[in-house]
Amino acid sequence: MRALFRRDLKLAFSSGGGMTAVIFFLAVIATVPFGVGPDLNLLSRIGPAILWIGALLSTLLTLDRLFQADREDGTLDLLIAGPVPMPLVVLIKCLALWTASCLPLVLASPLLGLFLALQPTALFAVMLTLFVGTPAIVFIGAVGAAVAVALPRGGLLVSVLVLPLTIPVLIFGVSATYGAVTDPAPFLPPFLILCALTLFFGALGPLAAAAALKASGD
Repeated sequence: MRALFRRDLKLAFSSGGGMTAVIFFLAVIATVPFGVGPDLNLLSRIGPAILWIGALLSTLLTLDRLFQADREDGTLDLLIAGPVPMPLVVLIKCLALWTASCLPLVLASPLLGLFLALQPTALFAVMLTLFVGTPAIVFIGAVGAAVAVALPRGGLLVSVLVLPLTIPVLIFGVSATYGAVTDPAPFLPPFLILCALTLFFGALGPLAAAAALKASGD
């Protein structure tokens, strides 16, 4: 399992997945002030939502490579037939993808939040909610990637399948951030729901993705 994690992490970094996600994240955030205008109050109000949307789109950009390369070179068949349970294999691959692609987004979010005139409290809240919520997006995306892995040009299909399912994560992530900015008391309920969503999809996503991968290999 450690070898699989290191392998996927190395492949993700060597293919530039994390850098691609960060550059796309930067492009989304940097273009918002040009479209909205120089109204700092407006930017600070919509900033948390823009950061979350940018992180969501950047994560979707990396999901298509979760299983596709392994299927093309035959590694996926070996993993399915190997001794490690397939849900655990999917979980490890999701953690490697999150470390390579989503963790840089989390670390870059405070810096990019300065483009949107966010206050320090909002910067910390966005970083914390992204740290907790982005794994849920990856686990949901694993199901879509597993369904589309056998299809030609399935990358667009992954985004179409995954995007509606990630809306609750987006809602509670943004709600928790706004709660931290306006009043610390409302922060906790949506943040706990966000944590619960990550745990729920962390348990369900690998099981569903493993079943889809086994069905595609039959």
